[in-house]
Amino acid sequence: MALLSPRVPRLPPSTFAAGAAASFGVRCCGRGARCHATAAGGVAAAGPPSSELEAIRWGSAKLQGARDEMEDEVVLRTGSLLDGFSFAAVFDGHAGFSAVKFLRDELYKECAAALDGGAVLSTKNLDAITASIQRAFAAVDAKLTTWLEQMDKDDDSGATATAMFLRNDVLVVSHIGDSCLQVISRGGRPEALTGSHRPYGNNQTSLEEVKRIRAAGGWIVDGRICGDISVSRAFGDIRFKTRKNEMLVKGVKEGRWTEKFISRIKFKEDIIIASPDVSLVELGPDVEFILLATDGLWDYIKSSEAVAFVRDQLRQHGDVQMACEALGQKALDERSQDNISIVIADLGRTNWKALPVERPNLFLELSQAVVTIGVVSIGIWWSSFLALQ
Repeated sequence: MALLSPRVPRLPPSTFAAGAAASFGVRCCGRGARCHATAAGGVAAAGPPSSELEAIRWGSAKLQGARDEMEDEVVLRTGSLLDGFSFAAVFDGHAGFSAVKFLRDELYKECAAALDGGAVLSTKNLDAITASIQRAFAAVDAKLTTWLEQMDKDDDSGATATAMFLRNDVLVVSHIGDSCLQVISRGGRPEALTGSHRPYGNNQTSLEEVKRIRAAGGWIVDGRICGDISVSRAFGDIRFKTRKNEMLVKGVKEGRWTEKFISRIKFKEDIIIASPDVSLVELGPDVEFILLATDGLWDYIKSSEAVAFVRDQLRQHGDVQMACEALGQKALDERSQDNISIVIADLGRTNWKALPVERPNLFLELSQAVVTIGVVSIGIWWSSFLALQ
C-alpha cells in the first residue's frame, strides 16, 4: 500500500466484493486473517500454432492482514479473450476501496478496446502496445476522476496497479506505483519486471519522478509529495489532479502551510499521474512461472525467497492455488501487517515432480559465517582497544 500521511482522512470500510474472476469459496488462512481464494485451473493458452504450447495454470489469493480494511484486489480474465492473451491485474488501494472498486472492471474493458481485442498485442510491437495501454490507463483515470468528483463526500482514494497480458510465448506488463511487483522465475532465478514510481531514492526512475513533480508545481517533503503521499503514479488521488487548489486551501485551514506559502505555488500539470511503464518479455523455455503480488508480500519476503518457496511448493504437490495461499500465509508468518494479493501463472513447462530438491549451498553458508565471525571479532577487538585508551 502506498504510504499516506496520518492527516489524510480514511473512508469507512467498504463492502468487499469479488473481482472479475469467479470466486470459488473462502478458506481460513490462520492468525485472524481473511483469505479470499480464487480457484485455479488449466487454461489452454492460444497463440501461434505450435506443438509445444502447454496449458497455463493460474492461482490467486487475497489475504487481509492487520489492517482495518481490505483495499487490495485481484482480477483474472483467463483464456483466449484477447487474441490468445489472458489478463491479470493486482490493485493496491489507499485511503479507501472506492478507486479499486471502480478499476476492477473498467481497466480490463478499456485495455481490451485500446488493444483492438488483443490484435495489437499479437504484433509484439512494443511502441504500438505502449501507446495503446497508456491511452487505456489515461481513459480509465479520467473516468475514475469524474466518478470520484460526483461522490456525495470527498473521496481521496487511489490505487497503484500492475496488469499483465500473458500468452505462452510472450508477456506484456504495465505498471504504475510502488506497491505491486512482478517477478518471473527463470530456472529458479528471479527476474523483477517492474520498478517503483516514488519521489525518493537515487535510482533513475525516482530521480525522474522528482523532476517531473517539481516541474508540475509540486514539492517533496521527507519523501512525500506535498508532505502527504509517497507514491508518484496512481489511479485516483484527485486532490493531486483536478482538486489541487482545493488541497492548498484545505492545507491552510489545517495549519499545514500558510497563505504566503500557497501564494507562491503555481501548478502546471497533475502532480500524480496514471501513465504506466510498459515492457514486453519473450518467454523462452527457461521461464517456469510468473509471480505478481502487492507489497504486503514483498516488504517481508525477498523475490529470491518467494521464487524458491513457490518452486518447492509446486515440487511437493503441483497445485498453483495451494502455492498462492501458502506464500501469502508465509508473509503473515513473517509478521506482514499489510493486505496481501498474489497471482501465480505456471506456464506448464516444468515437470515439478521431477524437480530435484534444492540443497543448501554449504560453501556459501560457511563463507558467510566466517565473514560474520570476522566482523564481530574485529568489532570486539576495536571496542577493547578504545576502552584501554
